[in-house]
Amino acid sequence: MKTALKILSASAILATVAPLTSCTEDVGDNIIHRSDITLASDTLTPEALWAMGRIGSYATSPDGKHVCYQVTYYSVEEDRSNTLLYTRPVCCDSVATNDEELLLGLGSSPAWLSDDCIAFSQNGELWTMNANGKSRKQLTHTEGAVEGFLFSPDQKRVILIKAVPFHDIIKERPADLPKSTGRVITDLMYRHWDHYVESIPHPFVLDLESGEEFDILEGQPFECPMEPFGGIEQLAWSPDSKSIAYTCRTKTGLAMSISTDSDIFLFDVEARTAKNLCKPEGYVEPQIEPSKTMKFQEVNAEANLANNPGYDQNPKFSPDGRYLAWLSMPRNGYEADRQRLCVLDLQSGEKRYVTESFDSNVDDFVWAADNTTLYYIGVWHATVNLYRTNLEGQVAQLTNDQADWGALQLVNGKSDCLLMERHDYFHPADLYLVTVLGDSIAKESRLTAENDHILSQLAPGSSEPRWCKTTDGQQLLYWVIKPPHFDPSKKYPTLLFCEGGPQSPVSQFWSYRWNFYIMASQGYVIIAPNRRGLPGFGQEWLEEISGDWTGQCMRDYLSAIDDACDSLPYVDRDRMGAVGASFGGFSVYYLAGHHDKRFKCFIAHDGAFNLEAMYTETEENWFSNWEYDDAYWNRDRTANADRTYRNSPHLFVDKWDTPILCIHGEKDYRINATQGMSAFNAARMRGIEAELLLYPDENHWVLHPQNGILWQRTYFDWLTRWLK
Repeated sequence: MKTALKILSASAILATVAPLTSCTEDVGDNIIHRSDITLASDTLTPEALWAMGRIGSYATSPDGKHVCYQVTYYSVEEDRSNTLLYTRPVCCDSVATNDEELLLGLGSSPAWLSDDCIAFSQNGELWTMNANGKSRKQLTHTEGAVEGFLFSPDQKRVILIKAVPFHDIIKERPADLPKSTGRVITDLMYRHWDHYVESIPHPFVLDLESGEEFDILEGQPFECPMEPFGGIEQLAWSPDSKSIAYTCRTKTGLAMSISTDSDIFLFDVEARTAKNLCKPEGYVEPQIEPSKTMKFQEVNAEANLANNPGYDQNPKFSPDGRYLAWLSMPRNGYEADRQRLCVLDLQSGEKRYVTESFDSNVDDFVWAADNTTLYYIGVWHATVNLYRTNLEGQVAQLTNDQADWGALQLVNGKSDCLLMERHDYFHPADLYLVTVLGDSIAKESRLTAENDHILSQLAPGSSEPRWCKTTDGQQLLYWVIKPPHFDPSKKYPTLLFCEGGPQSPVSQFWSYRWNFYIMASQGYVIIAPNRRGLPGFGQEWLEEISGDWTGQCMRDYLSAIDDACDSLPYVDRDRMGAVGASFGGFSVYYLAGHHDKRFKCFIAHDGAFNLEAMYTETEENWFSNWEYDDAYWNRDRTANADRTYRNSPHLFVDKWDTPILCIHGEKDYRINATQGMSAFNAARMRGIEAELLLYPDENHWVLHPQNGILWQRTYFDWLTRWLK
């Protein structure tokens, strides 16, 4: 699809730049700014949580002297948000103060075009401004169609992500029935995450001098970036601006719904041709029976290394352009497979995996200036830290914090300095500089203090890791999160936290919904196990959950809470609840029929309740194919699949005896709202005390401010009713 654009040329962009000054243009009266909230006590409340600013994307100037970053602020009263851009000096060896920041105004996704010019997004358009926030210029006029952008290194072109119409699966509405609401659907993947798929994202290349624009995937019915979470990080310009590496899964409909096989393509901008870097020429994809297990990769593991049949995404060129690295999973249909770092030598064609000695996931990475070193972050033993590897696969850990480090980038002009974000259970994200000093040592200096004005009013909490023995003789790590003003001589009501995923870590995360600080502030001890199936404890530990949702992972939950009751005198075994979302919600529904009266109440958010229904209700069918091992209608189904369906929580409602709160969003197409409604209905029909919090306008998450406040209030009212 072509979209008319009015643009400024690259020379015109740079001509608008003025010297850096200390003042900004008026950003308007209807802007939500940083809150000046004064708390009535030192207890974290839902209102205080939603008053916090949320740091998003960030970038450093070419000379490495400034960082531009975005912060999103929410108004509960107006039930909306906006995002503002700031700059501040990059200062080593010091903690930044708000006095050092410069507010630039509304905008997001900042990118520096020079030391004095910043490109950014606003209202679906591409803009530029001076580094002091003045002289704003709108580059594109697309009626808000721009969903992401990436300038070429020579700044002669820019990639624009825009939606194109897609009616291969949902037929286009008849022209003479413009008010009809029905959808005629012909294949799977007709809806994804929280929307019906009637358009898909495509990358367009815009020449900034001529105004010429073309679609990289012209006429192809494939997504790039991949929905629902992919962004501009799934594309990369080569250093010479002649090529684009991009991520694409060349499938639609049923084939797409059962496969995670995405590839990295190299696109020649002048010739307008693309080459698949993950598959050899002439590759023929194996035919898979849709409703049978997809664990076919065990038949030909060697071919997997050559053909990259799993998720491959997020390419990044080395600074000299010789190498291309990306994140790669080895197996098709397994969305939680170990994510490795793959490096391709574009000259020789040699492909190597450089994090094989790290038995966990690579979450993000960046090239060092020497073209042979890569920095990455990954989870190990319930924290996310910074690591380094080289082309020979020699891995070194650089940080060792009881925290989670987030997305990383090299500070321009500095060969061994990284810009990262850091958070933990008691501190939302702030930006940090991490300077590599030696073989395994990094120096950290804090750049932002976005929410210190709120955190300074709160009584601090604390967390500590503990290990316990599981029923099969293994060692399990669980976090103990303690309330502020903790008194070890007292007994506290205690919550067992059940993680979702099912294969996402219980690390030092910060959440604006499942927030351990606010739970502890309300007077609860939280026990958060890294049960079977979570990354950071080796691939064998991770994979024990697939095909066994109700086995060892459930026994691990109970091992952790029983150990806490036996070894922590402040845990009140007579006032315990179990809470969780997604797979954690499924866990709650299952434990409700198998907890042997340990718990006094349950809370399940967006959990799976009936696994047979879930198998065909979820939109990403590869997930249930892999996790359940087989379709429920196959009479010769595997033993794992048979065990899975026979242990579905809905088959044990006759054993439910404990009050339960069910929460669900009706726009959740990952786990449909019928699952939560069915669980609530079953509880009430059994005469069990229950509540249902149902959101018609929320997906798998709760995103609106007032809905978020209602979620927290309902959550804590339920816990207070049964545990206090």
